[in-house]
Amino acid sequence: MATWKKVRVGDFLFEREGRYKPNSQEIAELPRIDKIDFSGNFHIANKPSKTDMILIKTGDLVISGINVAKGALGVYHGQEDVTATIHYSSYTFDESVISVEYFKRFLKSPLFIQLLKEQVKGGIKTEIKPKHLLSLEIMLPEKQEQLVILKRFQCIENEHKELKSELTHQQTLLKKLRQQILQEAIEGKLTADWRSQNPDVEPASKLLKRIAIEKAQLVKAKKIKPQKPLPPITDEEKPFELPKGWEWCRLGDYAFFERGKFSIRPRNDPTCFGGEYPFIQIGSLNESGSLINDFKQTLNEKGFAASKLFEKGTIAVAIVGGTIGNLGILGCDMCFPDSMVGVRPNPMKNQKFIWALLRYFYPVIKKAAYQMAGQPNIKLPTLNNLVCALPPREEQAAMLSKIDKLLALCDQLESQITQNQTHAEQLMQAVLKEAFNHNSESTG
Repeated sequence: MATWKKVRVGDFLFEREGRYKPNSQEIAELPRIDKIDFSGNFHIANKPSKTDMILIKTGDLVISGINVAKGALGVYHGQEDVTATIHYSSYTFDESVISVEYFKRFLKSPLFIQLLKEQVKGGIKTEIKPKHLLSLEIMLPEKQEQLVILKRFQCIENEHKELKSELTHQQTLLKKLRQQILQEAIEGKLTADWRSQNPDVEPASKLLKRIAIEKAQLVKAKKIKPQKPLPPITDEEKPFELPKGWEWCRLGDYAFFERGKFSIRPRNDPTCFGGEYPFIQIGSLNESGSLINDFKQTLNEKGFAASKLFEKGTIAVAIVGGTIGNLGILGCDMCFPDSMVGVRPNPMKNQKFIWALLRYFYPVIKKAAYQMAGQPNIKLPTLNNLVCALPPREEQAAMLSKIDKLLALCDQLESQITQNQTHAEQLMQAVLKEAFNHNSESTG
């Protein structure tokens, strides 16, 4: 039977003496560790650190103390010395007592987290420091038994990795399926049977004329600004043959995009917030265009005077940053900045179809982004000039009904995949807990 002993981590792990070199010119130009991942790989930054540093030599065991990689560790095997910030710690270790790979799994285990919380009263929220780690008492098997346990871990980890890969693959396929559903809807394939049963509906050309009249009235009433004429649609821009009753148009002929506003600088000026007007930013939007009922910020009268209120039901679209193309439907009257544009509700009640078009155009919008000031941007003409196939009003309703049903099925599949991912993570944690807790409690 394997022998387990209670030991202090400091009995086999030894902090390097004299490695802390605050603002040392001697090591200022050395390469710097940017991060350590949970596989134990070191990522070296191009620029040296200008803050407090520690010196790391070949053979040192390095542990990350903060951020998402807290607890990640690896043995540095580079040929030249490197530095790291003081949020890393560097150790030598007794190889006859501890397997680094075994210790790596231990630092991921629920038992280690629990021990650390007991060591640092009030909970460990920021950083793993040597004084926390080295004083911990743990149950440790002999080196040979560590290697046996490690081998079992590696088999389970490989299965876990394959499962995660498969679930990620399923999510990718599901994303493609959603896009294919929208593609077939926009091309009229989802409503082919409906058209054959309803041949005498009003064509989309009359719908476009009514929308043009409605826009002209809104301009005359000074509710919207005049729109520049959009260019004619060329044959090259028509990717498929239109079903009967449909009409080619530019998205700007059907929808009216209005940019958000928040002219205060700096944007986080606290004197503008804390009032009664809901205020959202691009982080509230997502690929699926969900209903937005929650908001983290509100504007007071000063902030509201520098912004613009959009009605409930407005479709908001992100046009700046990594979330370009993301959507949201306002669940109440809200303000938002010029990093978003809105499509206000209108008497034609075509919001849901515009929402479907924008979801369909999501990859097109992402691809059309250009770089400005180091981040992606979209200009309003890009949205206005998108070419779409417009079905008759009645067929839009039939199409949206089919889209809703099919996307609801996709949402169910997404939920199952997410549950499977959560279960896989819980299973991995259970394996770690069982290995260390069971062995620690049942032997000693």
